Amino acid sequence: MKTDVDGVMEAASTAAAAAAAVASGGDAKGMDKNTLVAVLQFLNKNNLQGAEQALRKETGFFDAVSAAGSGGQASSDVGTVLSVYKSEGDPDAYVSNYVSLKAFVEKSLDAYKYELGQLLFPVFVHMYLELVFNNHPADAEAFLARFGPDQEDFFQQDVQKLSHVTCPEHMQENELIQQFRSSAYTVRMCRDSHVLLKRHLSEKQHSLLLGLVQDHVVLDVFEGVPRSKQLIHLTAGALEGDPGRQVNKTKMLFGLLREPDIQLTVPVEEDDEPEGDDKPKKKKAKKDALVSKKSKNDPNAPNPSRIPLAELRDMDKREKAKSLREAMKRATLGPDSLPSMCFYTFLNAADNVSCVTLCEDSSMMAVGFSSSTVRVWSLIPQKLRAMKSADELADIDKDADDVLVRMMDERSAEQSRTLAGHSGPVHGVSFSPDRTLLLTCSEDGTIRLWSLQTWSCLVCYKGHVFPVWDVRFSPHGHYFASGGHDRTARLWATDHHQPLRIFAGHLADVDVVEFHPNSNYVASGSSDRSVRVWDVSTGSCVRVLTGHKGVVYAAAFSPDGRFLVSGGADGAVLCWDLASGHLTAALCQHTDTVCCVQFSRDGAVLASGGMDDCIKLWDFQKATEDSLAEEVGAAQPADAKVGAELALASFATKHTPVLVLHFTRRNLLLAAGPLQT
Repeated sequence: MKTDVDGVMEAASTAAAAAAAVASGGDAKGMDKNTLVAVLQFLNKNNLQGAEQALRKETGFFDAVSAAGSGGQASSDVGTVLSVYKSEGDPDAYVSNYVSLKAFVEKSLDAYKYELGQLLFPVFVHMYLELVFNNHPADAEAFLARFGPDQEDFFQQDVQKLSHVTCPEHMQENELIQQFRSSAYTVRMCRDSHVLLKRHLSEKQHSLLLGLVQDHVVLDVFEGVPRSKQLIHLTAGALEGDPGRQVNKTKMLFGLLREPDIQLTVPVEEDDEPEGDDKPKKKKAKKDALVSKKSKNDPNAPNPSRIPLAELRDMDKREKAKSLREAMKRATLGPDSLPSMCFYTFLNAADNVSCVTLCEDSSMMAVGFSSSTVRVWSLIPQKLRAMKSADELADIDKDADDVLVRMMDERSAEQSRTLAGHSGPVHGVSFSPDRTLLLTCSEDGTIRLWSLQTWSCLVCYKGHVFPVWDVRFSPHGHYFASGGHDRTARLWATDHHQPLRIFAGHLADVDVVEFHPNSNYVASGSSDRSVRVWDVSTGSCVRVLTGHKGVVYAAAFSPDGRFLVSGGADGAVLCWDLASGHLTAALCQHTDTVCCVQFSRDGAVLASGGMDDCIKLWDFQKATEDSLAEEVGAAQPADAKVGAELALASFATKHTPVLVLHFTRRNLLLAAGPLQT
């Protein structure tokens, strides 16, 4: 699926992070010197003198910087990049220190053992790297062979990557090492666990171990009782360790925006039998109570003017009214009333289909192919029509109520249409809310905006430097988000060819992006096994959610905006309460990668599907009942619920992975995937 990209990605990602910090109101002066020099080298190498001078002025750094990658620079670069590692020390001391730490953890009381055990992996990694840096390859290999298998199962892939680093030169090129360099590993523990650790380090006089912990590990100490074994295991796995104490304290405005007042009149039939008059009574128009009813203000909702949103057009209001009327006929789902399902299977396309999506009203489906094309199907009797020619459009009455219908050429109606323009596999597709536009992203590094009226490409966005893995339209239109191999998520507007925000913070590829229902937040899932939530207005990260043991491929917000659900390569579906940042449920019954998660329209049922060829339904109301009753801001969350008690049903396909799930306005569940032969 993903392809390796040359080593310039690290400098580009660092430069993007610095640019994002400045663009979102951050202070570039806070960067350490090594990072600053790397950014300046990147800008100098790519002849970006304007940006280089602006960054120098911002940071007050005017020292000469040699071009990155120049001759004779490679060896000194290794020393600069890896200067954090000690250049002295007995190789045997690393083994004795690690054995001592491991024995201390195993002999600790069960209440503290699991919190202290989180130190073993980062200490193991950095001890191995110090041995490699100090040119002790044989000792490093023996250290890895002895203690590598003892690490948690979800770290074994990282241990395998670490085994390829056998000399200092490899350390500069290895992606995992760069990830450990870019941020310290965070370990959360209670005050009592911290006291025990300090006592052990001081009594045993492990200066090597003490220095390593101080340099590479952030101990986030909290007051209260230790976290349980289950909670620690469910939230472990991210490359950066645990989220910091303050990272999830920011107040999130997760409420929904107030619905606009829609005043529409609808004809209502009078009784068929006339009363006292031979003439039948005429139809009277009255206001639709459903669409004219004013919605209440949500105290957790953001101000409607917090981000600029487009005014609703008359056609948008009519579509909104239609949606609300259909909601009245919606099936009520629950443990005793499961949804009906319809599965679309793609034949003879097992190795070609890369992504699938459906529009909000379930009338169209778009499919991205590895052959770089996109195909759009109509799922209703009405076929896909193209706009008339310019000469024919000139003869249309522009003031007619059905002008949009008259613009379309009935002679061009087709059941499906193909869009060609990308030069690499298409990894993401997304319809605009009004179904007139389609976004696609590709391994060629571009995002394309297509008109579904002229069936042509309108704009090609080229902000990402490397492959783009996902793209998503905002629920309110105009804005869209993307994520890619450059480790950033980006916010765009359809009328701007450059991104409005660059969300930098992930340590690896951003594989999925998803908008919050109020369009004020964007969630991103990454190969660093974490999920982050970004504030669209400020560009800052307001939530870091850890717990996945593999790449995160799917994410969805609950209809009420309070909860976020994600799925990944570890087969787990995790649910977080955005109000507190706590994990509320872990649904771990899939046996392979989870590709998609989706809520029913009323939020009562959660559906998940993936590469294990099945769709699973979960009781989401039961999963979140404790969180809704829990006081927001509680220091210690309750233990998360597990999948067995929340599972409603499982439906297997013949041999078809589930790539997309979608609930219609009436709660019919649609799914799609390619048949494996």
